[in-house]
Amino acid sequence: MTAWQDVEEAVPEFALRVRALFDAHRHKTIATLRADGSPRISGIEAVFEGGELVFGSMPNARKGADLRRDPRFALHSATVDPVEGSEATWPGEAKIAGRAIAAGPITEAADGDRFHADVAEVVHTHLNEEATTLVVEWWTPTHGLRRIERE
Repeated sequence: MTAWQDVEEAVPEFALRVRALFDAHRHKTIATLRADGSPRISGIEAVFEGGELVFGSMPNARKGADLRRDPRFALHSATVDPVEGSEATWPGEAKIAGRAIAAGPITEAADGDRFHADVAEVVHTHLNEEATTLVVEWWTPTHGLRRIERE
């Protein structure tokens, strides 16, 4: 299992940028898989806690049922548009994909599911300093940090 703490230890500056994007806004978007294999996207709150990426699902929510059946997920930070004329200041967007590991109920009242992320991939998409090319950086436990630029 790869915890968020493992990402922070492997690529601290990259992890700091990704975490800042996730922490900047309360609501994120998660993609899960329905029973028939088709994708489902849902709003979600996620936090970094004790070296783990943690998120939950309300009682009887479909995303929780999806994750209990098939733990694969993709989590996307809030998306904000670049400001016209100030594109170089756009912080970009971040994504984390992996497997949701059941971690018990959200509270002692057992009112929903709590999950920890087994991180498979972390992505930061942003613009270069001149705001002329799109930069995609991604990290995996197997291949480390990679980067490409696209015009």
